[in-house]
Amino acid sequence: MDSRSLAHVLGRLGVIEDRIRAVVAARRTHDPAPDDPFRGLYLSDDAVDLLLAGPRAGADAIAALDDSRLEACETAADDAEEAGCRLRLRDLAAVFGLDPVDVDLLLVGLAGDVDPRFEQFFGYLNDDVTRRRPSVSIALELAGIRLASASAHAHLLHGPLIRTGLVELEDPERPFPTRALRVPDRVVAHLLGDNEYDVALGPVLADLPDIPWGDPRPLAAALAGGVSLAYLREPATGSGRVLAVEALRLSGHKQLLIDLNRLAAQPDAPRLAMIAAREARLSGAGIVAGPISAVKERPGLVQALVADPLPLLLVGDVTWEPTWTKEPPLLYDVPASTTDERRQLWQFALSSAGSGDWIEATAQFRLRPEDVARAAASAKVQSSLDPSGRVGTAHVLRGARAENGAALEQLARRVEPAVGWDDLVLPPAVLTALQEVALRARHREQVLGDWRMRPGGGRGHGVAALFAGDSGTGKTMSAEVIAHDLGLEMYVVDLATVVDKYVGETEKNLERIFVAAANVNAVLLFDEADAVFGRRSEVRDAHDRYANIESAYLLQRMETFDGLVILSTNLRANIDEAFTRRLDVMVDFPVPDRVHRLALWDRCLGITVPRSPEVDLPFCADSFEFAGGSIRSAAVTAAYLAAADAGVIGMRHLMLAIQREYRKLGRLCLQSEFGRYWPLLQEPA
Repeated sequence: MDSRSLAHVLGRLGVIEDRIRAVVAARRTHDPAPDDPFRGLYLSDDAVDLLLAGPRAGADAIAALDDSRLEACETAADDAEEAGCRLRLRDLAAVFGLDPVDVDLLLVGLAGDVDPRFEQFFGYLNDDVTRRRPSVSIALELAGIRLASASAHAHLLHGPLIRTGLVELEDPERPFPTRALRVPDRVVAHLLGDNEYDVALGPVLADLPDIPWGDPRPLAAALAGGVSLAYLREPATGSGRVLAVEALRLSGHKQLLIDLNRLAAQPDAPRLAMIAAREARLSGAGIVAGPISAVKERPGLVQALVADPLPLLLVGDVTWEPTWTKEPPLLYDVPASTTDERRQLWQFALSSAGSGDWIEATAQFRLRPEDVARAAASAKVQSSLDPSGRVGTAHVLRGARAENGAALEQLARRVEPAVGWDDLVLPPAVLTALQEVALRARHREQVLGDWRMRPGGGRGHGVAALFAGDSGTGKTMSAEVIAHDLGLEMYVVDLATVVDKYVGETEKNLERIFVAAANVNAVLLFDEADAVFGRRSEVRDAHDRYANIESAYLLQRMETFDGLVILSTNLRANIDEAFTRRLDVMVDFPVPDRVHRLALWDRCLGITVPRSPEVDLPFCADSFEFAGGSIRSAAVTAAYLAAADAGVIGMRHLMLAIQREYRKLGRLCLQSEFGRYWPLLQEPA
């Protein structure tokens, strides 16, 4: 900061000191006991008589002062500004709309923070040595304003000093004239040359990585043309923050980023919003605040952030509500990022990590530009566990998954995929259909976004698939395989937390799930989906009517969903026909035949479990028509029995496990099915 700016502040404080001298001299003239050592601790009879005689002559003494020092100070300030120096006190007065009286009151309030002598002065003037800050009456007296006037109250009740937080009145329980005047430390520090943001804003400040994306020039031109309030509505893969920050930079403003999620969570959110607006004016910074959805139910917070004439750029993904601010904003639709742009962002963010095939592995992630930068930074951290230290595909995928929020975990069960395509034992046609689901999810941004193959109607960029088949045929496992192939997490919706007996509550629960899933890159699995996505029926009573409304809501919500959703059902006939048009892929899972049962038995027993040479898996596959889930369950049971025996799986363990599986399924154990191994079931345990 130029020393002339500080000299201007100190010079104006010298003027305040002259006024204090005049007031002190006037009081001593009328003081009945000027040398009383206990002055300020009690009131004598003479002092009370003097108070009853009428007002003191402090204001008259100030009016009679020679203004030569003030004129000299302001003349020097004019010369400094003509020489190109920015004077902080004058800039502050201009930005905050202060008149000369406001400036005087501000200087009186901060005097004790700059020169400790003023503490003693104010203790003397307050007639109380314990009160070291100026009272309202003293401040108004030093500013030449009589207390018994409307303007005096206006300056310190609802004027710009109070409204913008430049001055605070302490001791609210005291009468107005005796309340203490205090200037916040940040305002004092600013006038003395400090450029650091207010420490109170630490919990709500946001960071934004420096990344090249988008074209901020149209927005920058609007800001340069005088626009001070704008709302940037961003899609799922666009960034209003990046454009806002770059536009402010191009228009010559600093940037103050506020996280509205953090702000809304603070107990003193209104005060912090006011501090943010004050900080913007002090530092000449434009505010970038979002997401607006965090405070849409608290419009007062949005209005408190307005720091006119400095720009306020609000960011969100919801429709603007006109009641949020007094002035209408510039409404700006942020474009979505393309797959090529996100590929370049990954390359830019991971340029120091060398080249790799990890860029193509991220095509299925719907991320904003700043999310890509954070995911890349997370990938670099994850690679520190790798002995080679190189960033690989697994690190990048984990970094991308790290951008998922935790909101969906409160509504669905998270599954970390641990199986791949080699773990599936299914007919080729079914595998091809499953691979198509993964293919659609991986390239949906290019096909539906860049190529616009699903225009109009408010349709989303989601992929919906239906897995139908008997229990245990591999539907859930197939969904997990797809999630693993895409590098995504899988969330299984618990229908017990969704279905509600009260009208309308089921739809609300589903909406919460869809909203949370829209911000998460994951596979959303509705197991036993026919319980929710049921067929609509003819309306015979109120129950049918509301059941149909529920299905109609789901039909609409499926079309607007942007994620990957898989519906799993044992009863395909129960799924409403209208859902089939909104499904991208339908996969029927058959009961495994003899060849696939043999492969399933071998796969489920694995290679780590010891097997006896007598184990006859072809017999198990021929004799017992199990689905894959039952085979897996029987294999696990046989392993437990073997672990309690000799530690090696034999045919007796397998036969006993199959017998238990038959009982679970409610089937009879017939000697003809167990054949030559029937005697093994008769042996004592």
